[in-house]
Amino acid sequence: MSYNIGLLALSFFIAVFGSFTALQLAIRIPTAENKSLVYWVLTAGLALGGGGIWSMHFVGMLAMEMPFEMSFDVALTVVSFVVAIVFVSLGFLIAGKDLLGDMSLLAGGVVAGLGVSAMHYIGMYSMIIPADVSYDATIVTLSVVIGVVAATVALWLAFNLRGNIQRFGSAFIMGVAVCGMHYTGMYAVKMTPNASIELASGISGSGLAGTVSIISAALLLSILYLAQLRSKQRESLA
Repeated sequence: MSYNIGLLALSFFIAVFGSFTALQLAIRIPTAENKSLVYWVLTAGLALGGGGIWSMHFVGMLAMEMPFEMSFDVALTVVSFVVAIVFVSLGFLIAGKDLLGDMSLLAGGVVAGLGVSAMHYIGMYSMIIPADVSYDATIVTLSVVIGVVAATVALWLAFNLRGNIQRFGSAFIMGVAVCGMHYTGMYAVKMTPNASIELASGISGSGLAGTVSIISAALLLSILYLAQLRSKQRESLA
């Protein structure tokens, strides 16, 4: 399996950018309450789960160079997006508010990691291609383990580091971890061309990478700006 280097690099950038945005947001979770807690949990989950992981996943999938056209089932693509955000948000909530005491970080990492893994394989299943798809169970298991470890590390970094320089470094580490899970999962896939498969209609892969990238960048920048604005407003009222 070979990859388009430009799209591969873009997928890594998206993962790092989403991770940095999520770190900026998640730091508010431990002290937040009520509506404010919901806001910070969901925006952090959206930034990492939707912007940093889901978007990176689809750009990474489109980076694969295959001898046939690829499209995606609309419903499954939406489901994978929702799964990523919901599970990552739950992970942030469990770890950030210490809901399970000493086990909070590990439990949050497991929840978020399993959600990310589920998103990955739902996204893979959403592919519409003229090929039979199979998986190496051992490598799939390894990718899930990497996903859980990566999510746990991400949560620890989110709630234990301060300062932009530290967060930039942490975002880079998280980007490596997120991409590691994704491309390990991709390595588990075997695609055997089968021209007899009848293809259903779906979202065309052509131009999807650019569309996802632009939307992700706009989403993450908007979230980051609104978070900074909200913080300044809270400080002015204090």
